[in-house]
Amino acid sequence: MPDDSRCDVERLQSGEPTALAGLVVRHLPGLQAYLRLRMGGLLRAKESCSDLVQSVCREVLGEIGRFEYRGEAAFKHWLYTRARHKLLHRARDLGAQRRNASREQPIDGMVSRDVLDAYRTLATPSRVLAAQEEVARIERAFDALPDDYREAVSMRRMMGLEYAEIAERMGRSQGAVRNLVHRAIARLTIELEAGEGPSS
Repeated sequence: MPDDSRCDVERLQSGEPTALAGLVVRHLPGLQAYLRLRMGGLLRAKESCSDLVQSVCREVLGEIGRFEYRGEAAFKHWLYTRARHKLLHRARDLGAQRRNASREQPIDGMVSRDVLDAYRTLATPSRVLAAQEEVARIERAFDALPDDYREAVSMRRMMGLEYAEIAERMGRSQGAVRNLVHRAIARLTIELEAGEGPSS
C-alpha cells in the first residue's frame, strides 16, 4: 500500500505547497487536540487554538524543504514538536502580561450563532452544549495534572512516542515514564468520573 504521507512530502519538497493539505488533513484532529490540551488555561483564554494550528502549519510549510521524511510517525513527531515550540513561545510572550485566566472566557469557547445553527444539523442544541461542556471538563482535568504528568501522557498518547524516546526527552528512566503516564491516566479517569455525577 502506498505511503500517502511520503507522497505528500515528496510533492512538497518538489515545490508543490498544496501537497501540505494531504498531510495536515490526516493529522489535524490530533494536532488541534494536542494544542488545546497543552495550551493551559491562560493561553486558552488569550489565544485561539485555530490560529495556533494555522501558525504551526505555516511554519511547517516554510521548513518542509529541510525535513527528511522517515515515515508517518516521524512526520507526526516533527509536526507536534513544532506545535510544542509554538506553545512555549506564545506562553513566554504572555508571561509578562499574566492575568487571572479563571475570569476569562476561552476564545474558542465563544461560538457564533452561525456555527451553532450549523451544529443543529448534526445534533440538538443540548447535545452541542453537552459536547462543549465535556471539552471544558477534560481541559480542566488535564490542566490540574502536574507538569511532568501532562508532558509524559501527551507525548505517549497524543504524539505517539515510545517510552524509550519519552524517557530520553524527559531525562528519566523508562519505568519512571511508564509510572507518570499510568498515574496521569488514572488521575484523569478519577477526575472525569467524579465530575459525571449520578446518572438520572
